[in-house]
Amino acid sequence: MAELFLELFSEEIPARMQRDAAERLLNICKDVCQGLAPRDGRVFHGPRRLAVVLTVDTQKPGQTREERGPREGAPEIALTKFMEKFSAARSEIVTENGYFWLRRREEPVGAAALILSALPAALADMPWPKSMRWGQGGDFTWVRPLRRIVCLLDGVVLPISLGPVSAGDETEGHRVHGPGPVRVSSAQVWEETLRAHKVVASQDERREAIAGGLAAKAGELGLTVAPDAGLLDEVNGLVEWPVALIGRIGAEFMDLPPEVRELSMKANQKYFALRGAAGEPAPYFAFVANLEANDGGAAIVSGNERVLRARLADARHFWDLDLKTPLNELLPKLEKITFHAKIGTQRARAERIGALAARIAGDLGGNAEQARWAGLLCKADLVTGMVGEFPELQGVMGGYYAEKAPQGWDGAVVGPAIKTHYQPKGPADAVPVGAVAVAVALADKLDTLTRFFEINEKPTGSGDPYALRRAALGVIRIILENGLRLPLKPLLGGDESLFDFIIERLRVKLRGEGRRFDVLDAVLAAGADDDLVRVMKRVEALGGLLGSEDGRNLHAAYKRAANILRIEDAKDGPHTAELVLGALPLPEEERLRDALPYIEAETLSAFRQENFELAVAGLASLRATIDAFFEEVTVNDPVPELRRNRLRLLARFRDTVNIIADFSRIEG
Repeated sequence: MAELFLELFSEEIPARMQRDAAERLLNICKDVCQGLAPRDGRVFHGPRRLAVVLTVDTQKPGQTREERGPREGAPEIALTKFMEKFSAARSEIVTENGYFWLRRREEPVGAAALILSALPAALADMPWPKSMRWGQGGDFTWVRPLRRIVCLLDGVVLPISLGPVSAGDETEGHRVHGPGPVRVSSAQVWEETLRAHKVVASQDERREAIAGGLAAKAGELGLTVAPDAGLLDEVNGLVEWPVALIGRIGAEFMDLPPEVRELSMKANQKYFALRGAAGEPAPYFAFVANLEANDGGAAIVSGNERVLRARLADARHFWDLDLKTPLNELLPKLEKITFHAKIGTQRARAERIGALAARIAGDLGGNAEQARWAGLLCKADLVTGMVGEFPELQGVMGGYYAEKAPQGWDGAVVGPAIKTHYQPKGPADAVPVGAVAVAVALADKLDTLTRFFEINEKPTGSGDPYALRRAALGVIRIILENGLRLPLKPLLGGDESLFDFIIERLRVKLRGEGRRFDVLDAVLAAGADDDLVRVMKRVEALGGLLGSEDGRNLHAAYKRAANILRIEDAKDGPHTAELVLGALPLPEEERLRDALPYIEAETLSAFRQENFELAVAGLASLRATIDAFFEEVTVNDPVPELRRNRLRLLARFRDTVNIIADFSRIEG
């Protein structure tokens, strides 16, 4: 076996592209080395380099290649095309079993020769979201100018070329601490050499060093770093030798909303926010330098504090300016913002959201007037200076402005409702709580869904440009996680297709959680129900039943009964008349007949009281009775009267079970 090591050293690669590029590079190398049994692949990625190390066999073994061609007697052109496809000579073609065959002996190929023949072209075709040409590279493109290639097979250089760059055994260390070329002979030597020249090659080790360094620096001040995995990943792609530092935020900026400070820090400067012992924002920020300064980083910290001060001064300007105009006075400006050409303006949308929010809040026992205000004002911050500078803060800023300058509304209620009305923005995001906040968030999402469905702008398999799937999932999560007893269909304007769309998102949610979505289908098929909380209670109860031995056997008995009825109903059915009273030939059929009306009544009563656990427990109690019936009773008795009555028993059993759910929809 041999070690293949490849490093592509370039100018700075955007952090967001590095991970995927490294995986693509690994896959390219595996494909090129397919005949060499590639294994033990590892990738490295950082600001200026991508690298792959693979274990491969030293040669591709020889083999006889066989490919079946056209039938004997096929047109000559068919054979010609077949030969062209494999660059075959006529002497390599034989006939056997009515077909032309290509049989070619392929000799063993050494690893070096195989890699040299295939790797350059494969690398040249490596896709990038964006790429560039430079210097004397001709038509060759790469994400950034490529400077060096290291390509080694067991320490021996494989002289591949990409554009103007040819492979060798030299890499480069840190720009400041380890500049210039250094020789390497293996992946291990490469990693150790880079470390000696102030480059941490492993992205995982670098990430741990960043997180640990930041935590240690913050801990010296009794602070903690606000969690931000995305920012940590981004910074990891910006530095080669991470050095954590702490700067101070001016006291004059600490009364700004924390979201304003922290977004300005993160978006513009890649700074981390810090928290005090109680979780409160601290007047400090953390960041990562890419070098060890002689002064311990004092000048770097000072420079970054100066830059942040200017950024926050801009934010202060927008904050003070925006507060001069109450939100309700901004509503006329929303008339100039088109939400969608076929739907109308943001002002019209705000009016609709306000009205629907008031209706929902009233249904939930909340303050309808405050909900109307919150819905009406929830888009007003779109025309503020702060949101113009930081679009990510829409909603959040409106909430702060509503709290700071209430004009006829309760800022303590309306402000938080506006802040959270876009939530949940993703699967990990919290849902709003409280009647007013919930009402506004639901109204916003329901208005989006109903309006786009009205103009037939529905998601397709290839796209969802208006994020309607996310809106539907948001509606589901808000309702379920708040336990809202809120009939959904009246809020959808009677659009059954939209209700079906929301239910489909519920199916997807259950599937993603590893739960049975066929149980949901079974519950909904048993009768229309647009109360999602009640639906999920039924799903949970039925799922619990089907997870038990009694439930599984009951389901099996149901399927047996349904199959018999399907066949026999086609002959002379349906068999749904009243059951025969009095003595029956067999005690097993008497016990089933006597049990069914009682279980049916108990199930219906429990169902009406929404005690679904009791309802399914009643059904489970039928298990032994129906099992005994099938063991001892011949349903298709030669006596017509007995057959009809036994089929009616099975129909009554099927219909009793179907009170809870349509068991025919349950898989398994």
